[in-house]
Amino acid sequence: MNVTASPDFQRGAALFAQGQWWEAHEAWEGLWLTARGDTRHFLQALILLAAALHKRWHHGSLTHRNYVKAQRYLNGLPPSYAGVDLARLRADVWAALHDTELRPALHAAPPPRLPT
Repeated sequence: MNVTASPDFQRGAALFAQGQWWEAHEAWEGLWLTARGDTRHFLQALILLAAALHKRWHHGSLTHRNYVKAQRYLNGLPPSYAGVDLARLRADVWAALHDTELRPALHAAPPPRLPT
């Protein structure tokens, strides 16, 4: 099964989009514990991004340490993974770390370009 189709993943994605980052982190953790390979890296990155946002807006952290850690995992993945546009997510989370009004979401990856 594609990890993004699981109910826990979907619940985490909804919580993430609502700005309930710690709760999203918790929803994804069970999936992460059993995942392997790139799927594990994907989930680890999402958990770290959620933690970065939570620490920034609930604890006032300006270090962005979890964002930097997430980049290490994302750098090993393609710009989109499991149907999620990771390139957009990186940019959206970075922007949200600097603007309290922004709520990043896990957007679907753009469709592949057909050869011309």
